[in-house]
Amino acid sequence: MFVWMVDLEEDIRSLQLDSAEDINGVVNPEDEKPDVDKMDEDPKQEVQAQSVEAEPKAKVKEILSVQDEEDEQMKKRHLNVVFIGHVDAGKSTTGGQILFLSGQVDDRTIQKYEKEAKDKSRESWYMAYIMDTNEEERVKGKTVEVGRAHFETDTTRFTILDAPGHKSYVPNMISGASQADIGVLVISARKGEFETGYERGGQTREHVQLAKTLGVTKLLVVVNKMDDPTVNWSKERYDEIESKMIPFLKQSGYNVKKDVSFLPISGLMGLNIKTRLDKSLCSWWDGPCLFESLDSIEVPMGDPKSPFRMPIIDKFKDMGTVVMGKVESGTIRDGDSLLIMPNKDHVKVVAIYIDENRVTLAGPGENLRVRLSGVEEEDILSGFVLSSAANPISTVTEFVAQLQILELLDNAIFTAGYKAVLHVHSVVEECEIVELLQQIDPKTRKPIKKKVLFVKNGAIVLCRVQVNNVICVEKFSDFPQLGRFTLRTEGKTVAVGKITAL
Repeated sequence: MFVWMVDLEEDIRSLQLDSAEDINGVVNPEDEKPDVDKMDEDPKQEVQAQSVEAEPKAKVKEILSVQDEEDEQMKKRHLNVVFIGHVDAGKSTTGGQILFLSGQVDDRTIQKYEKEAKDKSRESWYMAYIMDTNEEERVKGKTVEVGRAHFETDTTRFTILDAPGHKSYVPNMISGASQADIGVLVISARKGEFETGYERGGQTREHVQLAKTLGVTKLLVVVNKMDDPTVNWSKERYDEIESKMIPFLKQSGYNVKKDVSFLPISGLMGLNIKTRLDKSLCSWWDGPCLFESLDSIEVPMGDPKSPFRMPIIDKFKDMGTVVMGKVESGTIRDGDSLLIMPNKDHVKVVAIYIDENRVTLAGPGENLRVRLSGVEEEDILSGFVLSSAANPISTVTEFVAQLQILELLDNAIFTAGYKAVLHVHSVVEECEIVELLQQIDPKTRKPIKKKVLFVKNGAIVLCRVQVNNVICVEKFSDFPQLGRFTLRTEGKTVAVGKITAL
């Protein structure tokens, strides 16, 4: 027995030394002085390895299991999925059903929610309670904040962002979609509900346009409530919705053949979500179920070797300052020295968490909580960006952008002096159009020679935009996620654009 333990310790020690070398052997291109940092780290690693004998066995096991978990995590790709669509299309219910079917919620919790929903005489809402956790959302049956939850399929880890569909909550939907890789557009097939969501002023239209500008390149259009008595899995209704949506998706800039797929489901009954539809229920559908569709979507990831960028969505105090956000490019490691822009605060990475798990490094696409030293929580605002010190993000108060005007408010014209609210990654700032530079012909995409003083709906125009405070942005060509934005006035999206020059 004793001999075996010694062998085991030997193995663990060599494993640890290997992993220490692995971690330190990677040279981070952003660190200008990697040698100095590594000299700091190396002795610690060696000392740690030598003192393993003195440490209790449990600690050793823990180190190993953390290492294994990380490897396991890194193998699976990670994608953010945002559920968008009109209020009451069934986004939260579908999200809740996904979590239930992938084993993230147990039966007891579901029974509790069922009882709660019954008490509020809202029996069909119990699945949505999984996603809608605050009281206001449950009473009204509307999602206000962006809910977050995780589930896994065989090849991918997903984070669900359940975005609110109600008109007055669109800014929250923007913060959800700006972190998403895939959009699931939930449409209600129930008589009358699809029509209200789709008509002018319905959220289906606005959400699709927003999703496109916010960089959600792949869209899964899920026709929900197919089990409703008014629909009863009717192929005619499904085809009607598909034929009405396709022209609109094209107009919003989606390549329908490559980037969009349609499928029928029932969120409440959990049909065609994890397993394919039963032929006895719906004879005409022989396509994939929702999980298969999500798994098969190819999404280009950010570059792990480019300079580090993580827009901060939220911050709080917890044994230091913790910031939350999604890595848009580059890689972050324990112990890295980074900058918080635009204030140029020097910070050191103390710990990195993905969901609840602590990790030593993380790359593009991951949603992180990062504990930092060297900065106070009150000195950080959402919209600040955690970025590489060697190559920090640009900070500006003015930039040149190419804008597409979607729908101006009644009788407004778009001209120099126009004021709106700018949404770019997690920044929300008031801005003013200072000058229209040139109009672009939508058909030829070439500039029109005539001097432009004002433009109307549907126009594409190059203009200079000014903001009141310094913001962190990049050119769209360098970092798409940090260079695309929307302009909103009085709760409506009036234009979408990309930054062409700083």
